[in-house]
Amino acid sequence: MKAALVIVDVQDTLLPLVRRGEELADRIAALARELRPGGTPVVALQQVFDPESPVSTRLGLEPSDVVIRKTATDAFYDTELAALLTGWGVDTIVLTGLATDYCVDATARSALSHGLDVVLVSDGHAPAADGDPEAGLTAEQVVDRHNRILSTAVHPGGTLRLCPAAELPALVLR
Repeated sequence: MKAALVIVDVQDTLLPLVRRGEELADRIAALARELRPGGTPVVALQQVFDPESPVSTRLGLEPSDVVIRKTATDAFYDTELAALLTGWGVDTIVLTGLATDYCVDATARSALSHGLDVVLVSDGHAPAADGDPEAGLTAEQVVDRHNRILSTAVHPGGTLRLCPAAELPALVLR
């Protein structure tokens, strides 16, 4: 497995709006620090807003990390993400970020359609702080639901599996 850590839309203006945003950003930053020394590239996606919202400084991105601006929920749509991953020889993305039920979901499905395997960090993504009130789901239930749906669905390209952040370095760096 040749993996890349993909961080979706962890931006300062969004962190207060999602479930445990700062805690999540810190967890993702710790993952990046653990994975970089083993050669895992780090890619941060930045949703373009007006006014623009930069990637969160809490992530502690390094000069070797790549930031890709995007305009759609799918991080592959009209971006250089697929070409970059192919150039690195990546066959698996380790997926984290915001928001569970929008950009993380769309990016996971698109990665699979691009023939990539996905390791979804089961505690590495978050929805809106209030979950999905129209569906009667708390934020925790949204995360659980998407973890279950994404990990059990049949996908046309790669495979998707769940892994909690604490177990991820052993999986990726083995």
